[in-house]
Amino acid sequence: MKTRNTRQKLILEKKIKKFSKFFDAKELLAETKKEDKTIGIATIYRFLKELNKKEEIHLYICSRKRIYSVKSNNHCHFICEKCGKISHFDIDQINFLKNKTNGEICHFQVDVYGICEKCGKTGNKSLLR
Repeated sequence: MKTRNTRQKLILEKKIKKFSKFFDAKELLAETKKEDKTIGIATIYRFLKELNKKEEIHLYICSRKRIYSVKSNNHCHFICEKCGKISHFDIDQINFLKNKTNGEICHFQVDVYGICEKCGKTGNKSLLR
């Protein structure tokens, strides 16, 4: 299905290219409003959904919020089971999964749970295994 190239789409495409890491719909909206105040959040969501469907952007979930990336970045969290603090960290490769899947891995999101260093120092290590 061919889609139209509207002026708004061209603005959105230009603005998305400026993001070097992850972004959400509201951040994209704020950037586009600098150039065209008539673009609304519904247009942003439709555009992001279309790009994701065409596999031109990658979708992740972070703190129950959809975030996107133009590059196939990997998105990893360490979540403290005591205080709930979420920290981002990087994993370059997960080669051990290649033999466990029936397809090619494009990007991944990993949530790791444990006790952060600060909570571990408080002495209550009942959640540590």
